[in-house]
Amino acid sequence: MRRIAGIVLAVLLIGGVVAAVVAGRHGEDTGTATKTVRGVIGSEKADFFADPDVVKALAAKGYTVKTESSGSWAMEDLDLKGYDFAFPGSQPPADALAAKYHAQEPLPRPFYSPLVVVAHRSAADVLAANGLAVLGGQNRGTLKMGAYLDAARHDRTWQQLKGATAHGELTGTLYIASTDPETSNSGALYLADASYVAGGGKVVTGKADVDRTAPLLHKLISVQGAQQSSSDAVFRDFISGAGNPLVLVYEAQVAALLTQQHTVNDLVVLYPDTTVNSDHTVVPLDATGRALGELLSTDPALRRLAVRHGFRPQGDAAEFTAATAGRSGYLDQTLTGVRQAPVPTSEVLREMARRAREQPGDSGK
Repeated sequence: MRRIAGIVLAVLLIGGVVAAVVAGRHGEDTGTATKTVRGVIGSEKADFFADPDVVKALAAKGYTVKTESSGSWAMEDLDLKGYDFAFPGSQPPADALAAKYHAQEPLPRPFYSPLVVVAHRSAADVLAANGLAVLGGQNRGTLKMGAYLDAARHDRTWQQLKGATAHGELTGTLYIASTDPETSNSGALYLADASYVAGGGKVVTGKADVDRTAPLLHKLISVQGAQQSSSDAVFRDFISGAGNPLVLVYEAQVAALLTQQHTVNDLVVLYPDTTVNSDHTVVPLDATGRALGELLSTDPALRRLAVRHGFRPQGDAAEFTAATAGRSGYLDQTLTGVRQAPVPTSEVLREMARRAREQPGDSGK
């Protein structure tokens, strides 16, 4: 009888242990529980959310974040039912999403990154020799956007530039490789920047402005042929030595790479003298998504980790400057002399992207 009672007690104890483990797995242990938050993010933030230290910092605040990547402008065409937030790479697509899902303003903007052009050293030297860039050191310089756009208007080739013949890789039409402006944030912001400079410092606001800038924007895009939808893919191709010698990327991608490698041979970072900041903006689709967006904006640990991934936290330039002190040979920490171009509304920017991709004469279709 005692033996039977002992077996029953053992079974009950084992059952209790199993029940406790199952309860823990289902988040019933309030000491370690986290709330799962689902979001769609721009690919340039995938490494940030996958960072074990970011995962740990979020868990310490009670969150497990599950993300899927998408082009920022493609998010509006997705069915976001069941998601807690969307996190595109700039404010225009965020505003469009906020209107679609009736998200409460203001939208959290945890961090930002200016657009830059990465160049191989040979390309940067040739640009500088022909008045298209000014180099401020071995690995950093300024791209003269007005001069570059003038070269694009006239279909200039590398072979027409002084000193290019010494570099066999510099052939064909001179252009900056960018992402697809109809689906990718960086590609769309490239059009915003170019149109602003081409318009003499005037932001595109309507059909007349779109019509005026469309021929130039079409040249900038059509010369590239097939375009990537992800800035991450374009940047990886450049670093591997493939693709075009001039590529438009986020400064954050360069800063994150330098955090890992400290130096990158044959890399020159050109800051356009007029550029666009990519304000990474959270679109809360429910209260949990808003709480996460605000946490990313205010939590000191998460702000430090954002800097580690190359982003500039909103509201305190000193955080980025201090964290990147050893990489000032590549990065313009204070953005000295860099003008900020305003960005058109999402509706106008979408029309600009459409016109840039279409064949001339198709606008009436």
